[in-house]
Amino acid sequence: MMLNTKPHISINFATDLDFSEILTNPILDIAARFWEKDRYEAFQICYRSMRILDDLVDDLKSEGRTITSEEKTVIAKMITDWTYSLQQNNQSDQFMKQLQTVIHHYSIPIWPWERLAQAMLFDLEHDSFRTLLVFLRYCEGAAISPASIFMHLCAIRQNDNEITPGDVDIRKASRPLALFSYFVHIMRDFQKDQLAGLNYFAEDIMSQCQVTNADLAKSVKNGNYSQSVRKLLTIYRDIAEKYRSLARSNLDLILPQFPPRYQLSLEMIYSLYLQIFERVNPQQGMFDTETMNPTGDEVQMQIDKTLLTFKPF
Repeated sequence: MMLNTKPHISINFATDLDFSEILTNPILDIAARFWEKDRYEAFQICYRSMRILDDLVDDLKSEGRTITSEEKTVIAKMITDWTYSLQQNNQSDQFMKQLQTVIHHYSIPIWPWERLAQAMLFDLEHDSFRTLLVFLRYCEGAAISPASIFMHLCAIRQNDNEITPGDVDIRKASRPLALFSYFVHIMRDFQKDQLAGLNYFAEDIMSQCQVTNADLAKSVKNGNYSQSVRKLLTIYRDIAEKYRSLARSNLDLILPQFPPRYQLSLEMIYSLYLQIFERVNPQQGMFDTETMNPTGDEVQMQIDKTLLTFKPF
């Protein structure tokens, strides 16, 4: 299904894109499709490297058993060794060589991978987040790091083979949209995470709502959400709304600093997460995977709508 929109002449790079095969891909991947081919491929390599680190822990936790101390030691060493190789520019395998080439060519800072590694090491040793503040610190690596790389690739200027770093503080610029997206993830993936034994709700807020891990698991099992669980989801919706508002204000401030196709990619991220966010109904709605995920046709309609309304600065 080809896009049926007729975008402004300054974004005519979007007219030939066919999203029919990638509508179920991560939203960052969909948004990066508007970039030039070489920069999109650079993003794919960076994103894959971060998934490697993230999946080392999540895949083990999702088995639904207690991770042994020996397993934790092995995984922790894998994470620290991988990060050290990145820091030392050790091209130990073909993929690391590709990643190092991308990092050097696009002048990408190393700190996003370092912070992601710290978050994964925390995740390995903890099954919960004691407070919302602890969770937000975890997000510095788990959410803001990949978003910062995306923002960096949006901000740089490229003339021939010369790369000029952007003037944007990528961490600061990425933070509101990354946190909005991550809190939307928590609500969208509520059922999937609970079935996998993963919990991203802070203990202090759960305690405030008088909700236990067993209550969350029960909600998923029988589809019956208690008032306490709905109160918890309401608080998380309100937090997501706070970051949505900050993300919108921040985008309006920074977008003029980017070329049109990169403005559009950031708008697309906001738009596609907003589409999911608008499905959140803590008082009466369901939080199963089918309810919370737009269909491919609905995603296509949101993409078309965003293209039609987009006006580059």
